[in-house]
Amino acid sequence: MQRNQSVRNIDYKIAPDIPYRMLNHWDNLDGSIERGYAGNSFFFQENEIIVNERTRMYARLLASVGINATVINNVNVKDCATGLISDMYYDKLRAMACIFKEYGIQLFLSLNFAAPMVLGGLHSADPLDEEVRTWWKEKMMEVYQNIPNLGGFLIKADSEGRPGPFTYGRTHADGANMLAEAVAPYEGLIIWRCFVYNCQQDWRDKVTDRARSGYDNFKPLDGKFLDNVILQIKNGPMDFQVREPITPLFGALHNTNQMLEVQIAQEYTGQQKHVCYLIPMFEQILQFHTYLQDQKDTIREIISGQALNQKNCGIAAVANTGNESNWTGHDLAAANLYGFGRLAYQKDCTAEDIAREWVEVTFGSNREMITTITDILMRSWPIYEQYTAPLGIGWMVNPNHHYGPNVDGYEYDRWGTYHRADHLGIGVDRSEMGTGYAMTYQEPLASTYNSVEACPDELLLFFHHVSYTHILKSGKSVIQHIYDTHFDGVENVENMMKALDKIKEYLPLAVYNRMVPRLEEQLRLAKEWRDQINTYFYRKSGIIDTKNRTIY
Repeated sequence: MQRNQSVRNIDYKIAPDIPYRMLNHWDNLDGSIERGYAGNSFFFQENEIIVNERTRMYARLLASVGINATVINNVNVKDCATGLISDMYYDKLRAMACIFKEYGIQLFLSLNFAAPMVLGGLHSADPLDEEVRTWWKEKMMEVYQNIPNLGGFLIKADSEGRPGPFTYGRTHADGANMLAEAVAPYEGLIIWRCFVYNCQQDWRDKVTDRARSGYDNFKPLDGKFLDNVILQIKNGPMDFQVREPITPLFGALHNTNQMLEVQIAQEYTGQQKHVCYLIPMFEQILQFHTYLQDQKDTIREIISGQALNQKNCGIAAVANTGNESNWTGHDLAAANLYGFGRLAYQKDCTAEDIAREWVEVTFGSNREMITTITDILMRSWPIYEQYTAPLGIGWMVNPNHHYGPNVDGYEYDRWGTYHRADHLGIGVDRSEMGTGYAMTYQEPLASTYNSVEACPDELLLFFHHVSYTHILKSGKSVIQHIYDTHFDGVENVENMMKALDKIKEYLPLAVYNRMVPRLEEQLRLAKEWRDQINTYFYRKSGIIDTKNRTIY
C-alpha cells in the first residue's frame, strides 16, 4: 500500500528459509555503543536497563522486516554487564522479553565465560570442573525461572582478551557444550562466536596468519558440539573489510550448526557517515558456492539448514541503531537494516529490489527520486571500495577507531593485518608457498585462490604478493589500478552529491539537511583516501601515473 500497488486479488505466501534472523547489538550498560555511529544505547543508561515506548517501537521495527531474535548487549561482556544474569536485572529483562515476544522476537544475552569467578566467587571457570558446571546449571535454572522467554546466549571466548576455555587447556567444544547442557532443559541456545585469533602476533612473523585462525581452531572440532550450539562465523576470515574472501569454515564443517555473522554497523565502511549500501555484498555472500558437496552448497543453503538437514542455523548482523531520532544516524544507512531483514527473510529478493522497495516506502512515489536514490545505494559499495583499500588488501585505516586512511596504521602492530608493501610490490602470500591459507578451501576454490593467474582481481592482494607492474585481468597494472580507482572514487562521490541535489525537493527538509553534511564529509575523506593512498604508493614504487594527475 505504501508503494501505491494494488492490493486486489493478492494470494501468496512467503515463509522464511533461515530459522534465526538476528541482530547483535554491541551496547554497553553505561549507555555507550562499541562501534556505534547513531547515538547512544536505547537499551541501557548508567548501568540500568531501559524499558519504555521505544522498546516497543524497536520490536515493531524488527518484526516489520522479519528479524526474529536480538542480542541486546556487547559481546565484550565486562563490568556490570556480567551481572545481567543476576536478580539486579531480571525484572527489566523479563519485561523486555515479554514485549519482544508479542512481536515474535526472542531476547538473547551476551555472556561472560568467567561469570562463575566474577559472580560466583569460584577460583576457576574451567568447563570440565564439576563445581563450575554445577554453578552454571544452577544459574541457568535461576535465569530461566525469571526470564522464561529467553532464547539463549551469545559468547565471545578466547579472543581479543576475553576469557575462555583455553585458559584451562580445554577446547571451544568443551566450553560451549558445558553451557549448552546448562540451558538445554529450557530449550536454550548457545551461540559461540568463531572470531578467535592470536592478537599478539609479531609483524616479523610471516608464517602465522590471522586469516587461518577460525579454520584452524574450529575445523578439527567439527561434530563435537551439542545440537543446541551454533557456531557464529563472520563472512570473511578477517574483520568486516570492504572486500575479503568468504571464510573457508563455510564448506569445511559438515556436522556443526552454523550461523553467518555480517556487520551493518559500518565500522570499516564509512561509519554511517558515508553511504555504503551493503546488501549487494550480503547477496553475493549468500549465493557463494562453498563446494561443501555436489548440491546445496551455498552459504544460504548452509545457514538455512537445507544443506546439512539442520534446524539450529541462522544469520546475524552487528546492529547499526542508536537513540538518534532516525535510528541509524545517516538516513540512507537505514537501508542496510531494512535490507538485512528482507534479504534474510525472503530468498528471492535481490539487493536492487530491496533498495527500490525501501526508497519507495521511505520517501514516496516520485519516479526520479526513486531511481536516483536507488542508483546511489546500488553504486555506493563499489564506490567506497574504489577510494579505500585496493584489490582485497583491506585495512589501511587508523588504528582503534578505524576511520580514515592510514596505510601503515597496522603494518607493524600485533593484530595480524598487514599489506607487506615494499618498493617492488604489495600483498600477502597466502598461497601454498606462503601461509597456505588458500589451500584451506574446497576445490576448485583452493586451486583458484592459490594461483596468481586464476585468482579474481578483487582478491588478488589478499592471496598474493605481486609486483606493482603485474597486469590484472582488466589489462591495467596493479599500480595504475590503484591510481585510477582512487581518482574515480572521488569523482563518483561528487556525482552522488550532484544527483542528490537534483531531487532535494522530493525529500523532507530535515532528511536532506541531515544527508548533506554527511555527503560533504564523505567527499572530504574520499579525497584524503585518494591523496594518501596514491602518494604512498607513488613514493614507494616510483612509478608515475600514466594520466599525469596530481599525486603529491
